[in-house]
Amino acid sequence: MRFSALLVFAPLFAQAVLIVPGATWKDTSGNTIQAHGAGFLKVNSTYYWFGEDKAANSALFSAVSCYTSPDLGTWTRQNNALTPIANTMISSSNIVERPKGSFNSEYVMWFHSDTSNYGAAQVGVATSKTPCGPYTYKGSFSPLGAESRDESVFQDDDAAQTAYLLYASDNNQNFKISRMDANYYNLTAQVNVLTASTLEAPGMLKRNGQYFLFASHTSGWAPNPNKYFVASTLDLNPVATYYSQNAFDLAVGTNALYAGDRWRSDILGSSTYIWLPLSWASGVPQLVWADLWNLNIANGSYSVVTGGTTYEAEKGVRSGSSTLISDSSFRNGGSVAITVQGSGAQQWVSLYIANGDSTWRNSTVSVNGGASVVVQQPNTGGGQIVLSVPLSLNLKSGSNTITFGAGQSNYAADLDKIIVYPPQPTAGTVPPGTTTTSSSTGGSTDWCVQVCTLAMFYSY
Repeated sequence: MRFSALLVFAPLFAQAVLIVPGATWKDTSGNTIQAHGAGFLKVNSTYYWFGEDKAANSALFSAVSCYTSPDLGTWTRQNNALTPIANTMISSSNIVERPKGSFNSEYVMWFHSDTSNYGAAQVGVATSKTPCGPYTYKGSFSPLGAESRDESVFQDDDAAQTAYLLYASDNNQNFKISRMDANYYNLTAQVNVLTASTLEAPGMLKRNGQYFLFASHTSGWAPNPNKYFVASTLDLNPVATYYSQNAFDLAVGTNALYAGDRWRSDILGSSTYIWLPLSWASGVPQLVWADLWNLNIANGSYSVVTGGTTYEAEKGVRSGSSTLISDSSFRNGGSVAITVQGSGAQQWVSLYIANGDSTWRNSTVSVNGGASVVVQQPNTGGGQIVLSVPLSLNLKSGSNTITFGAGQSNYAADLDKIIVYPPQPTAGTVPPGTTTTSSSTGGSTDWCVQVCTLAMFYSY
Protein backbone atom coordinates (compact mmCIF):
# COMPACT_ATOMS: atom_id res chain seq x y z
CA MET A 1 0.00 0.00 0.00
CA ARG A 2 1.21 3.51 -0.77
CA PHE A 3 -0.13 6.44 1.21
CA SER A 4 0.32 10.14 0.40
CA ALA A 5 0.77 12.82 3.02
CA LEU A 6 -0.04 16.48 2.59
CA LEU A 7 3.15 18.36 1.72
CA VAL A 8 3.04 22.02 2.67
CA PHE A 9 5.45 24.84 1.94
CA ALA A 10 3.54 28.14 1.86
CA PRO A 11 1.10 30.49 3.58
CA LEU A 12 -2.42 29.36 4.46
CA PHE A 13 -5.18 29.17 1.86
CA ALA A 14 -2.98 29.56 -1.21
CA GLN A 15 -4.75 29.07 -4.51
CA ALA A 16 -3.36 26.22 -6.60
CA VAL A 17 -3.96 24.26 -9.81
CA LEU A 18 -4.60 20.52 -9.90
CA ILE A 19 -2.15 18.35 -11.89
CA VAL A 20 -2.97 14.73 -12.78
CA PRO A 21 0.16 12.94 -14.05
CA GLY A 22 -0.50 10.51 -16.90
CA ALA A 23 -3.98 11.80 -17.77
CA THR A 24 -4.85 13.04 -21.24
CA TRP A 25 -4.58 16.79 -20.77
CA LYS A 26 -6.82 19.27 -22.59
CA ASP A 27 -6.25 22.91 -23.49
CA THR A 28 -8.82 25.66 -22.98
CA SER A 29 -10.43 24.73 -26.31
CA GLY A 30 -10.93 21.12 -25.20
CA ASN A 31 -8.23 19.72 -27.48
CA THR A 32 -5.54 17.26 -26.38
CA ILE A 33 -2.32 19.10 -25.56
CA GLN A 34 0.42 18.25 -28.07
CA ALA A 35 3.69 19.59 -26.65
CA HIS A 36 6.07 16.70 -26.13
CA GLY A 37 9.79 17.00 -25.39
CA ALA A 38 8.87 20.17 -23.53
CA GLY A 39 10.67 23.46 -23.17
CA PHE A 40 9.44 26.30 -20.95
CA LEU A 41 9.89 30.05 -20.67
CA LYS A 42 8.43 32.51 -18.20
CA VAL A 43 7.90 36.04 -19.52
CA ASN A 44 6.53 38.44 -16.90
CA SER A 45 3.57 36.54 -15.39
CA THR A 46 3.00 34.18 -18.35
CA TYR A 47 4.43 30.70 -18.82
CA TYR A 48 5.17 29.44 -22.33
CA TRP A 49 5.25 25.71 -23.12
CA PHE A 50 6.90 24.65 -26.38
CA GLY A 51 6.79 21.09 -27.62
CA GLU A 52 6.48 18.58 -30.42
CA ASP A 53 3.03 18.18 -31.96
CA LYS A 54 2.60 14.40 -32.34
CA ALA A 55 -1.07 14.42 -33.33
CA ALA A 56 -0.19 12.66 -36.60
CA ASN A 57 1.38 9.79 -34.59
CA SER A 58 4.64 10.21 -36.48
CA ALA A 59 8.18 11.09 -35.47
CA LEU A 60 8.41 13.39 -38.51
CA PHE A 61 8.15 17.16 -38.02
CA SER A 62 4.66 18.58 -37.92
CA ALA A 63 5.00 21.68 -35.74
CA VAL A 64 6.54 23.12 -32.63
CA SER A 65 3.46 24.11 -30.66
CA CYS A 66 3.24 27.01 -28.23
CA TYR A 67 0.88 27.12 -25.23
CA THR A 68 0.47 29.87 -22.65
CA SER A 69 -0.65 29.73 -19.03
CA PRO A 70 -0.87 32.06 -16.03
CA ASP A 71 -0.57 29.19 -13.53
CA LEU A 72 1.10 26.12 -15.15
CA GLY A 73 -2.30 24.41 -15.12
CA THR A 74 -4.63 26.16 -17.57
CA TRP A 75 -3.08 26.07 -21.05
CA THR A 76 -4.21 27.92 -24.17
CA ARG A 77 -2.80 26.98 -27.55
CA GLN A 78 -1.35 29.89 -29.52
CA ASN A 79 0.02 29.98 -33.05
CA ASN A 80 2.65 27.36 -33.85
CA ALA A 81 6.13 28.59 -32.98
CA LEU A 82 7.83 26.71 -35.83
CA THR A 83 6.43 24.90 -38.88
CA PRO A 84 8.01 22.86 -41.69
CA ILE A 85 9.93 24.57 -44.49
CA ALA A 86 10.34 22.52 -47.67
CA ASN A 87 13.83 21.63 -48.87
CA THR A 88 15.46 22.43 -45.51
CA MET A 89 16.44 20.41 -42.46
CA ILE A 90 13.06 21.28 -40.92
CA SER A 91 10.86 19.97 -43.72
CA SER A 92 7.96 17.61 -43.00
CA SER A 93 10.28 14.75 -43.94
CA ASN A 94 12.75 15.64 -41.20
CA ILE A 95 12.99 15.40 -37.42
CA VAL A 96 12.55 18.36 -35.07
CA GLU A 97 12.57 17.40 -31.38
CA ARG A 98 12.98 18.87 -27.88
CA PRO A 99 12.56 22.60 -28.61
CA LYS A 100 14.07 24.77 -25.86
CA GLY A 101 13.66 28.52 -25.64
CA SER A 102 15.73 31.26 -24.02
CA PHE A 103 15.88 35.03 -24.14
CA ASN A 104 18.76 37.45 -24.60
CA SER A 105 18.03 40.42 -26.82
CA GLU A 106 15.50 38.22 -28.64
CA TYR A 107 13.90 34.82 -28.20
CA VAL A 108 16.15 31.99 -29.36
CA MET A 109 15.02 28.40 -29.80
CA TRP A 110 17.38 25.43 -30.04
CA PHE A 111 16.19 21.96 -31.06
CA HIS A 112 17.37 18.56 -32.20
CA SER A 113 17.46 18.70 -36.01
CA ASP A 114 17.80 15.46 -37.93
CA THR A 115 16.99 13.36 -40.96
CA SER A 116 14.25 10.75 -40.76
CA ASN A 117 16.79 7.99 -40.01
CA TYR A 118 18.49 10.07 -37.30
CA GLY A 119 21.68 10.07 -39.34
CA ALA A 120 22.45 13.81 -39.42
CA ALA A 121 22.46 14.37 -35.62
CA GLN A 122 22.49 18.18 -35.64
CA VAL A 123 21.07 21.11 -33.71
CA GLY A 124 18.81 23.75 -35.18
CA VAL A 125 18.40 27.40 -34.18
CA ALA A 126 15.47 29.76 -34.75
CA THR A 127 14.74 33.27 -33.48
CA SER A 128 11.76 35.51 -32.82
CA LYS A 129 10.89 38.91 -31.38
CA THR A 130 7.96 37.39 -29.43
CA PRO A 131 7.80 34.27 -27.23
CA CYS A 132 5.44 32.23 -29.45
CA GLY A 133 6.85 33.54 -32.69
CA PRO A 134 6.47 32.38 -35.33
CA TYR A 135 10.23 31.79 -35.25
CA THR A 136 12.59 32.41 -38.15
CA TYR A 137 14.72 29.37 -38.92
CA LYS A 138 18.42 30.28 -38.97
CA GLY A 139 19.81 26.86 -39.82
CA SER A 140 21.02 23.48 -38.59
CA PHE A 141 24.59 22.44 -37.89
CA SER A 142 26.88 20.01 -36.05
CA PRO A 143 27.86 21.72 -32.77
CA LEU A 144 31.63 22.23 -32.70
CA GLY A 145 31.80 19.65 -35.49
CA ALA A 146 30.27 16.86 -33.41
CA GLU A 147 26.96 15.01 -33.37
CA SER A 148 24.04 16.15 -31.25
CA ARG A 149 20.81 14.26 -30.68
CA ASP A 150 18.78 14.80 -27.48
CA GLU A 151 19.61 18.26 -26.16
CA SER A 152 18.55 20.99 -23.79
CA VAL A 153 19.53 24.57 -22.99
CA PHE A 154 20.52 26.05 -19.63
CA GLN A 155 20.74 29.79 -19.03
CA ASP A 156 22.77 30.77 -15.97
CA ASP A 157 21.90 33.63 -13.61
CA ASP A 158 25.32 35.27 -13.84
CA ALA A 159 25.70 38.86 -15.05
CA ALA A 160 26.38 37.74 -18.62
CA GLN A 161 23.42 35.31 -18.60
CA THR A 162 25.75 32.66 -19.98
CA ALA A 163 23.89 29.91 -21.84
CA TYR A 164 24.96 26.30 -22.38
CA LEU A 165 23.94 23.53 -24.74
CA LEU A 166 23.57 20.12 -23.08
CA TYR A 167 23.65 17.33 -25.67
CA ALA A 168 24.09 13.63 -26.38
CA SER A 169 26.99 13.29 -28.81
CA ASP A 170 29.21 10.76 -30.61
CA ASN A 171 26.45 8.26 -31.36
CA ASN A 172 25.01 8.91 -27.88
CA GLN A 173 28.16 7.59 -26.21
CA ASN A 174 29.44 10.87 -24.76
CA PHE A 175 27.44 13.62 -23.13
CA LYS A 176 28.73 17.16 -23.69
CA ILE A 177 28.20 20.62 -22.29
CA SER A 178 29.23 23.59 -24.42
CA ARG A 179 29.06 27.34 -23.90
CA MET A 180 27.09 29.53 -26.30
CA ASP A 181 28.15 32.82 -27.80
CA ALA A 182 26.64 36.09 -26.56
CA ASN A 183 23.76 35.93 -29.09
CA TYR A 184 22.92 32.28 -28.34
CA TYR A 185 23.32 31.53 -32.05
CA ASN A 186 26.34 29.24 -31.87
CA LEU A 187 28.82 27.56 -29.51
CA THR A 188 32.21 28.91 -28.49
CA ALA A 189 33.75 26.11 -26.42
CA GLN A 190 33.08 22.69 -24.97
CA VAL A 191 33.39 22.96 -21.19
CA ASN A 192 32.99 19.31 -20.28
CA VAL A 193 32.29 15.82 -21.57
CA LEU A 194 30.93 12.87 -19.61
CA THR A 195 32.73 10.10 -21.47
CA ALA A 196 30.96 6.78 -22.16
CA SER A 197 27.95 7.96 -20.16
CA THR A 198 25.28 7.10 -22.80
CA LEU A 199 22.97 9.86 -21.58
CA GLU A 200 20.09 11.67 -23.28
CA ALA A 201 16.95 13.67 -22.40
CA PRO A 202 18.85 16.25 -20.32
CA GLY A 203 17.59 19.03 -18.12
CA MET A 204 19.30 21.36 -15.63
CA LEU A 205 18.44 23.37 -12.54
CA LYS A 206 20.48 25.65 -10.29
CA ARG A 207 19.77 25.53 -6.59
CA ASN A 208 21.69 27.19 -3.75
CA GLY A 209 24.67 27.74 -6.01
CA GLN A 210 24.81 24.12 -7.18
CA TYR A 211 24.04 22.88 -10.67
CA PHE A 212 21.92 19.75 -11.04
CA LEU A 213 21.93 17.89 -14.36
CA PHE A 214 19.17 15.35 -14.96
CA ALA A 215 19.32 12.82 -17.81
CA SER A 216 18.13 9.38 -18.85
CA HIS A 217 20.06 6.57 -20.45
CA THR A 218 19.49 5.59 -24.08
CA SER A 219 16.78 3.03 -24.87
CA GLY A 220 14.76 4.51 -27.72
CA TRP A 221 11.19 5.38 -26.76
CA ALA A 222 11.26 3.12 -23.70
CA PRO A 223 12.03 4.55 -20.23
CA ASN A 224 15.09 3.44 -18.29
CA PRO A 225 17.13 4.26 -15.17
CA ASN A 226 17.80 8.00 -15.12
CA LYS A 227 20.61 9.85 -13.33
CA TYR A 228 21.28 13.22 -11.89
CA PHE A 229 24.65 14.92 -11.46
CA VAL A 230 25.81 17.71 -9.19
CA ALA A 231 29.05 19.61 -8.82
CA SER A 232 30.31 19.12 -5.27
CA THR A 233 28.73 16.23 -3.36
CA LEU A 234 28.38 12.51 -3.92
CA ASP A 235 25.46 10.35 -2.82
CA LEU A 236 23.41 7.50 -4.25
CA ASN A 237 19.68 7.63 -3.81
CA PRO A 238 17.13 5.61 -5.87
CA VAL A 239 13.95 7.39 -6.94
CA ALA A 240 11.32 6.69 -9.61
CA THR A 241 10.27 8.59 -12.73
CA TYR A 242 7.21 6.36 -13.12
CA TYR A 243 7.45 5.27 -16.75
CA SER A 244 8.46 8.67 -18.05
CA GLN A 245 11.46 10.39 -19.60
CA ASN A 246 12.73 13.78 -18.53
CA ALA A 247 11.89 16.67 -20.86
CA PHE A 248 12.46 19.79 -18.75
CA ASP A 249 13.05 20.81 -15.14
CA LEU A 250 11.54 24.11 -14.05
CA ALA A 251 12.38 25.92 -10.81
CA VAL A 252 9.24 26.84 -8.84
CA GLY A 253 9.92 28.53 -5.52
CA THR A 254 12.35 26.50 -3.40
CA ASN A 255 11.39 23.33 -5.26
CA ALA A 256 10.95 22.47 -8.92
CA LEU A 257 8.63 20.91 -11.47
CA TYR A 258 9.74 17.70 -13.19
CA ALA A 259 8.14 17.65 -16.66
CA GLY A 260 8.38 14.23 -18.28
CA ASP A 261 6.85 12.43 -21.25
CA ARG A 262 5.18 9.03 -20.93
CA TRP A 263 5.96 8.00 -24.50
CA ARG A 264 3.89 5.54 -26.48
CA SER A 265 5.98 4.91 -29.58
CA ASP A 266 3.31 3.14 -31.65
CA ILE A 267 0.77 5.97 -31.16
CA LEU A 268 2.93 9.02 -30.44
CA GLY A 269 0.03 11.45 -30.34
CA SER A 270 -1.48 9.60 -27.37
CA SER A 271 1.66 9.98 -25.27
CA THR A 272 0.85 11.71 -22.00
CA TYR A 273 2.74 13.88 -19.52
CA ILE A 274 4.12 13.03 -16.10
CA TRP A 275 4.54 16.25 -14.14
CA LEU A 276 5.62 15.81 -10.53
CA PRO A 277 7.04 17.88 -7.66
CA LEU A 278 10.84 17.77 -7.48
CA SER A 279 11.73 18.28 -3.83
CA TRP A 280 15.01 18.83 -1.97
CA ALA A 281 13.44 18.18 1.44
CA SER A 282 15.81 15.25 2.04
CA GLY A 283 18.85 17.23 0.93
CA VAL A 284 18.98 15.63 -2.52
CA PRO A 285 16.44 15.91 -5.36
CA GLN A 286 13.52 13.50 -5.05
CA LEU A 287 10.43 13.10 -7.20
CA VAL A 288 7.25 13.09 -5.13
CA TRP A 289 4.65 10.75 -6.63
CA ALA A 290 1.04 11.91 -6.45
CA ASP A 291 -2.05 10.71 -8.32
CA LEU A 292 -3.31 14.29 -8.04
CA TRP A 293 -1.44 17.32 -6.76
CA ASN A 294 -1.84 21.05 -6.52
CA LEU A 295 0.76 23.58 -7.65
CA ASN A 296 0.80 27.21 -6.58
CA ILE A 297 3.19 29.28 -8.68
CA ALA A 298 2.56 32.45 -6.66
CA ASN A 299 4.33 31.12 -3.58
CA GLY A 300 6.14 28.08 -4.98
CA SER A 301 4.15 25.58 -2.90
CA TYR A 302 2.67 22.22 -3.77
CA SER A 303 0.36 19.83 -1.95
CA VAL A 304 -0.57 16.22 -2.61
CA VAL A 305 -4.33 15.62 -2.84
CA THR A 306 -5.50 13.22 -0.12
CA GLY A 307 -8.88 11.90 0.95
CA GLY A 308 -9.21 9.20 -1.72
CA THR A 309 -10.93 5.91 -0.88
CA THR A 310 -9.05 2.72 -1.73
CA TYR A 311 -10.84 -0.36 -3.10
CA GLU A 312 -8.80 -3.56 -3.42
CA ALA A 313 -9.35 -5.50 -6.63
CA GLU A 314 -9.61 -8.86 -4.86
CA LYS A 315 -12.75 -7.61 -3.09
CA GLY A 316 -14.49 -7.14 -6.44
CA VAL A 317 -16.84 -9.58 -8.17
CA ARG A 318 -14.85 -11.59 -10.73
CA SER A 319 -16.19 -13.24 -13.86
CA GLY A 320 -14.90 -15.13 -16.89
CA SER A 321 -11.28 -16.26 -16.71
CA SER A 322 -10.15 -13.72 -14.12
CA THR A 323 -8.06 -15.16 -11.31
CA LEU A 324 -6.31 -14.06 -8.16
CA ILE A 325 -2.51 -14.20 -8.09
CA SER A 326 -0.27 -14.85 -5.11
CA ASP A 327 -0.27 -11.31 -3.78
CA SER A 328 -4.10 -11.24 -3.82
CA SER A 329 -4.48 -8.74 -6.64
CA PHE A 330 -6.80 -9.26 -9.61
CA ARG A 331 -5.21 -10.96 -12.58
CA ASN A 332 -5.93 -10.09 -16.20
CA GLY A 333 -8.42 -12.08 -18.22
CA GLY A 334 -12.19 -11.97 -17.66
CA SER A 335 -13.58 -9.01 -15.78
CA VAL A 336 -14.00 -7.65 -12.28
CA ALA A 337 -16.71 -5.36 -10.91
CA ILE A 338 -15.90 -3.10 -7.94
CA THR A 339 -18.59 -1.28 -5.98
CA VAL A 340 -17.56 2.24 -4.95
CA GLN A 341 -19.19 5.25 -3.37
CA GLY A 342 -19.65 8.33 -5.55
CA SER A 343 -20.47 11.98 -4.95
CA GLY A 344 -22.71 12.75 -7.91
CA ALA A 345 -19.95 14.40 -9.91
CA GLN A 346 -16.98 13.84 -12.18
CA GLN A 347 -14.27 12.18 -10.09
CA TRP A 348 -10.68 11.09 -10.65
CA VAL A 349 -10.08 7.37 -10.23
CA SER A 350 -6.52 6.00 -10.16
CA LEU A 351 -6.05 2.45 -11.42
CA TYR A 352 -3.04 0.73 -9.83
CA ILE A 353 -1.91 -1.83 -12.40
CA ALA A 354 0.99 -4.15 -13.21
CA ASN A 355 1.92 -5.03 -16.80
CA GLY A 356 5.00 -7.20 -17.30
CA ASP A 357 4.71 -7.17 -21.11
CA SER A 358 7.11 -5.16 -23.23
CA THR A 359 4.09 -3.52 -24.89
CA TRP A 360 1.09 -1.56 -23.68
CA ARG A 361 -2.16 -3.30 -22.74
CA ASN A 362 -5.63 -1.81 -22.36
CA SER A 363 -8.83 -2.38 -20.43
CA THR A 364 -12.46 -1.48 -20.90
CA VAL A 365 -14.07 0.44 -18.04
CA SER A 366 -17.77 1.07 -17.56
CA VAL A 367 -19.84 2.63 -14.78
CA ASN A 368 -23.21 1.18 -13.75
CA GLY A 369 -23.56 -0.77 -17.00
CA GLY A 370 -23.06 2.28 -19.19
CA ALA A 371 -20.91 2.69 -22.29
CA SER A 372 -17.32 1.50 -21.94
CA VAL A 373 -14.20 3.59 -22.32
CA VAL A 374 -10.79 2.10 -23.04
CA VAL A 375 -7.90 2.85 -20.68
CA GLN A 376 -4.36 2.49 -22.02
CA GLN A 377 -1.98 0.68 -19.65
CA PRO A 378 1.80 1.04 -20.06
CA ASN A 379 4.44 -1.59 -19.47
CA THR A 380 5.25 -1.15 -15.77
CA GLY A 381 8.59 -2.98 -15.89
CA GLY A 382 7.45 -6.28 -14.38
CA GLY A 383 4.47 -8.28 -13.22
CA GLN A 384 5.03 -7.20 -9.60
CA ILE A 385 5.78 -3.53 -10.33
CA VAL A 386 2.73 -1.31 -9.91
CA LEU A 387 2.01 2.07 -11.51
CA SER A 388 -1.13 4.17 -11.40
CA VAL A 389 -3.11 5.31 -14.43
CA PRO A 390 -5.70 8.10 -13.97
CA LEU A 391 -9.25 8.06 -15.29
CA SER A 392 -12.02 10.65 -14.89
CA LEU A 393 -15.44 9.04 -14.32
CA ASN A 394 -18.91 10.44 -13.68
CA LEU A 395 -20.13 8.74 -10.50
CA LYS A 396 -23.65 9.10 -9.17
CA SER A 397 -24.23 9.91 -5.52
CA GLY A 398 -24.09 6.72 -3.46
CA SER A 399 -23.27 3.24 -4.73
CA ASN A 400 -21.69 2.74 -8.18
CA THR A 401 -20.40 -0.38 -9.92
CA ILE A 402 -17.21 0.07 -11.97
CA THR A 403 -16.52 -2.89 -14.27
CA PHE A 404 -13.05 -3.54 -15.70
CA GLY A 405 -12.27 -5.77 -18.68
CA ALA A 406 -15.79 -6.68 -19.74
CA GLY A 407 -16.37 -7.62 -23.37
CA GLN A 408 -12.73 -7.64 -24.47
CA SER A 409 -10.75 -10.51 -25.94
CA ASN A 410 -7.26 -9.19 -25.20
CA TYR A 411 -5.57 -9.30 -21.82
CA ALA A 412 -5.74 -6.25 -19.62
CA ALA A 413 -3.02 -5.40 -17.12
CA ASP A 414 -3.24 -6.93 -13.64
CA LEU A 415 -5.31 -4.73 -11.36
CA ASP A 416 -4.13 -4.29 -7.77
CA LYS A 417 -6.52 -1.62 -6.50
CA ILE A 418 -8.29 1.61 -7.38
CA ILE A 419 -8.44 4.89 -5.49
CA VAL A 420 -11.51 7.10 -5.91
CA TYR A 421 -10.81 10.76 -5.13
CA PRO A 422 -13.37 13.34 -3.99
CA PRO A 423 -14.52 15.80 -6.66
CA GLN A 424 -12.00 18.59 -7.17
CA PRO A 425 -13.41 22.14 -7.54
CA THR A 426 -12.97 22.95 -11.20
CA ALA A 427 -12.13 26.24 -12.87
CA GLY A 428 -10.64 25.83 -16.32
CA THR A 429 -9.44 22.75 -18.10
CA VAL A 430 -7.37 19.67 -17.50
CA PRO A 431 -4.28 19.35 -16.87
CA PRO A 432 -6.48 19.98 -15.76
CA GLY A 433 -6.53 23.63 -15.06
CA THR A 434 -8.52 22.70 -12.00
CA THR A 435 -8.29 25.23 -9.19
CA THR A 436 -8.39 24.23 -5.54
CA THR A 437 -7.66 25.81 -2.20
CA SER A 438 -5.06 23.96 -0.15
CA SER A 439 -3.87 24.52 3.38
CA SER A 440 -0.17 25.32 3.32
CA THR A 441 2.50 26.66 5.64
CA GLY A 442 4.49 28.46 4.78
CA GLY A 443 27.01 33.05 -10.29
CA SER A 444 28.99 32.06 -12.90
CA THR A 445 30.45 28.82 -11.62
CA ASP A 446 32.22 26.60 -14.10
CA TRP A 447 30.24 23.69 -12.68
CA CYS A 448 31.21 21.47 -15.57
CA VAL A 449 34.66 20.78 -14.13
CA GLN A 450 33.41 18.42 -11.40
CA VAL A 451 30.18 16.60 -12.22
CA CYS A 452 29.56 13.45 -10.16
CA THR A 453 26.88 10.77 -10.42
CA LEU A 454 24.49 11.15 -7.52
CA ALA A 455 21.41 9.04 -8.07
CA MET A 456 19.44 6.70 -10.26
CA PHE A 457 15.98 7.82 -11.38
CA TYR A 458 14.33 4.47 -11.92
CA SER A 459 11.73 4.84 -14.62
CA TYR A 460 9.56 2.00 -13.41
